[in-house]
Amino acid sequence: MIRLSPTSGLNLFNDCPKCFWLHHRQNLKRPSGPFPSLPNGMDNVIKKYFDEFRGKKGGIPPEIKGEVEGKLMPDLVLMNKWRDWRTGLEYKDKETGAVLFGALDDCLVDGDEYVVLDYKTRGFSPGALEDSQRYYGTQMDAYALMLWANGYKAARHAYLVYFFPKNVKKGGVVNFNIEVKKIEVSPKRVQRLFVEAVKCLEGPQPAHHTGCPFCNWQKMVAEFD
Repeated sequence: MIRLSPTSGLNLFNDCPKCFWLHHRQNLKRPSGPFPSLPNGMDNVIKKYFDEFRGKKGGIPPEIKGEVEGKLMPDLVLMNKWRDWRTGLEYKDKETGAVLFGALDDCLVDGDEYVVLDYKTRGFSPGALEDSQRYYGTQMDAYALMLWANGYKAARHAYLVYFFPKNVKKGGVVNFNIEVKKIEVSPKRVQRLFVEAVKCLEGPQPAHHTGCPFCNWQKMVAEFD
């Protein structure tokens, strides 16, 4: 069975079909350096903080009040299931049986709609809205598709909540800037992309991608040999 995530699956396919095919068909992954643990640590701390407001009056942290519509989904037990890729939401393609899976950071409820909310920790301001849409649009599309596939009415937008450092004070206290970006989502768009990715895996190895630095490095090594 083909199982893909938005990050190591669809984002990689968008970046380079050949690297995607080698990753999933032959377990040949792109070289990578040490993975920083700080973002994961920040992610866990932010989740605990947001959970303090879940189901309470207001239902939203004051830092993003007025920046988002809706309240945090009140069911913490269900939210924790969605946060774990092993028990989280999935979308299964009826024709191929392939599965798209992922782990949500958080979710808002606005009327009868469920709105994907994702935390992003970075070293500086996220900049233009177009950058957020380009870098994270596929990931948010995928989460919306998974919500829809499991019987939840997914909103046509998602929120990215960026945390980036502001200053450091005595005792190692770090203050963060918080900026919210609202991006549009389309379950149909990612559904089409998912089908294309699955077809890629079922076919022969894609050709060299001239725009991929990993493919170019591999080509130079082969020519050198």
